Amino acid sequence: MLKYTRVLLMTAFAAAAMADDWHAWRGPNANGISNESGWNPAAASALWTKELGVGYSSVSVKDGRLYTMGHEDGKDIVYCLDAKTGKDLWSHAYDCERGQYKGPRATPVVEGASLYTFSRSALLIRFDAESGKKIWELDVLDETGNENSRWGVASSPVIHGDLILLNVGDAGVAVDKNKGAIKWKSSGPQSYASPVLFQRKGKTLAAIFSAPGLNIVDATNGKEIDDWKWETKYDINGADPMILGDKIFISSGYGNGCAMLDFSSGKLKKLWDSGAMNNQFSSSVHWDGYIYGVDGQTKKKGFLRCISAEDGSEKWSMPIGFGSLIAADEKLIALGERGTLYFAEITPKKYTEIATFETGLSQLCWTPPVLANGVIYCRNDKGTLVAVDVSN
Repeated sequence: MLKYTRVLLMTAFAAAAMADDWHAWRGPNANGISNESGWNPAAASALWTKELGVGYSSVSVKDGRLYTMGHEDGKDIVYCLDAKTGKDLWSHAYDCERGQYKGPRATPVVEGASLYTFSRSALLIRFDAESGKKIWELDVLDETGNENSRWGVASSPVIHGDLILLNVGDAGVAVDKNKGAIKWKSSGPQSYASPVLFQRKGKTLAAIFSAPGLNIVDATNGKEIDDWKWETKYDINGADPMILGDKIFISSGYGNGCAMLDFSSGKLKKLWDSGAMNNQFSSSVHWDGYIYGVDGQTKKKGFLRCISAEDGSEKWSMPIGFGSLIAADEKLIALGERGTLYFAEITPKKYTEIATFETGLSQLCWTPPVLANGVIYCRNDKGTLVAVDVSN
């Protein structure tokens, strides 16, 4: 009878838990929140470690395979690894300047049988995701006539139907994913955030956070609908906008703070602004009326902070240094720049820590962690990737 009860309990737990892939930048919902449940931060243990070469590219995980990028000896390298073991499955190298703050910034995206990568010099490549065979490549700056950003292009590819959207030009660029050709484009200085798609009145729109500020465009044809000026020092608008129904949250560093914009009329209007959240380039997450993010500046103090989405008021803060975060299963997963993983409850009441875990990574850890199928993936700028098992 006892054995039968244990079996029932194990079955019930398995039914309640849910694993999920993380196939693109900012995850399955493009908002930094995983659908995964049933994982256990208190059981965190190192699973494997891999050296990738320098860079800031995060990882995408689909169907047991992990995709990411690094840089060594004048070449960018696209990696496909076994997600559970770190074993090499295939790789592809191409010439690319290392640049200041070395290596690639963008994260690969997997869609169907294809993988799309984007380099700091704006080389867009489509691969067969299983074999690594290159299908086509496109020099986006050359084709659009735009100049590179000060620290290199950082936009991760975002798929919309047959289009790939990129933060290149001041209102974005779209590439035909089948032909590898420019579909629509804009001119002017881009910034480092990735496009964010959302629906309004039956149309798919894109929020492009470029150097001049926020641009809202029709994702299908690039028609500019409205814009909001938000200029930041060094043109660093690096944190993705967050779509909250008819509202859009933006934030940047260098003392700019954050703002909530109303888009219910089809025109942007400011509801409030606040100095409580300065996302230099680490994107925030929204959960049940509150915004959680890393407020601060690189090489200065940083805080994991909760603010109200209603008025921008601060609810709590926790000093963790600069870093980044995601969320899953009513928990925050934050990676501090020195390599500490912080697990906390998602609540506006107070910072409530569940556990911490030392990944063994040294500075600088600026790349956001990823949770996929019971494993959290963390990397530093030197290119060390650590897989942390939280499945038990």
